[in-house]
Amino acid sequence: MEKRCVRVKICGICDLESALVAVEAGADALGFVFAPGRRRISPGRAGEITSRLPPFVSRVGVFVNPTLEEVADAVDRARIDTVQLHGDETPEFCRALGLKVIKSFAVSREADLAPAGSYRVDAYLLDARVPGRRGGTGRTFDWRLAANFRAGPLILAGGLTPENVREAINIAGPYAVDVSSGVETDGQKDPVKIREFVRRVKG
Repeated sequence: MEKRCVRVKICGICDLESALVAVEAGADALGFVFAPGRRRISPGRAGEITSRLPPFVSRVGVFVNPTLEEVADAVDRARIDTVQLHGDETPEFCRALGLKVIKSFAVSREADLAPAGSYRVDAYLLDARVPGRRGGTGRTFDWRLAANFRAGPLILAGGLTPENVREAINIAGPYAVDVSSGVETDGQKDPVKIREFVRRVKG
């Protein structure tokens, strides 16, 4: 059977060196976190990085319950082309953005997938449900829950590493995978892990 090309997003990019390593390794998208947390980056700093990226690499802004104004500011200053939402954003808010939208859903059981049916977005990201956290936890969930997801293009996240990503793909069959902590060492992006993660995904 022909092997399907799974896309790769490296999230939590905070410096140009990591961004260029990810692009050189073959990442399809880079994520810039504008929500509170240790990987947070300012739109201005993100813009300095995105201005140095080659074409055809998607620039994704990650938000938690932003205002329309906050998103517009990041689009302008950071030159992002896709918005990834990890909060309690409504379907109406997603439509109002007028941009490519990835909506995240925290998953620990099958019932957690039901709300996705109310959204009409460009892709759906499934991450592990961890109380009080909005992604980037390094925790996995039962990938079998994602295997029958049919709302739209599925992006698999949550605790992915170079060691487990191929198993996750084989079980869930996602359109793309999203990694942050799984390619870090001591809280910093690790070039060796980034390259190995992309190699394991794309073979």
